[in-house]
Amino acid sequence: MIWWNEDIHMIEKETDMTEQEIQKLIDRAIVAREKTYSPYSHFGVGAALLCEDGAIYEGCNIENASYGLTNCAERTAIFKAVSEGRTKFKALAVVADTEGPCAPCGACRQVISEFEIPQIILANLKGNYKVVSLDELLPFRFGTDSL
Repeated sequence: MIWWNEDIHMIEKETDMTEQEIQKLIDRAIVAREKTYSPYSHFGVGAALLCEDGAIYEGCNIENASYGLTNCAERTAIFKAVSEGRTKFKALAVVADTEGPCAPCGACRQVISEFEIPQIILANLKGNYKVVSLDELLPFRFGTDSL
């Protein structure tokens, strides 16, 4: 497993996903990013969500002139899957044209937490990526046990 590190660019880390699974999700997120509707920020983001049954849902960010109504790529992919009855997920990949791997915003982190997606792949168009756990992405998260 390869993780990105800005000092040496790659370091080893353990995960239960294969390199092929990770690259497939990153590739699908890149394809999703090509469909972005981001006329205001010009910051395109793509996401690919791997369900436990092997299905993959893609999402892109969709902006709105009323900025608060914008939807992120991660939430688009998750909402598409949930709207089709899927609620068990293995991993989520997020890709943008950034210097280092792209991380989800706070709202997306909370939605990722709601569905307990265990592995999140942060990636960029340069081929750098990092796989993080949900606990690493959102420590001290607010969940059902917080109610």
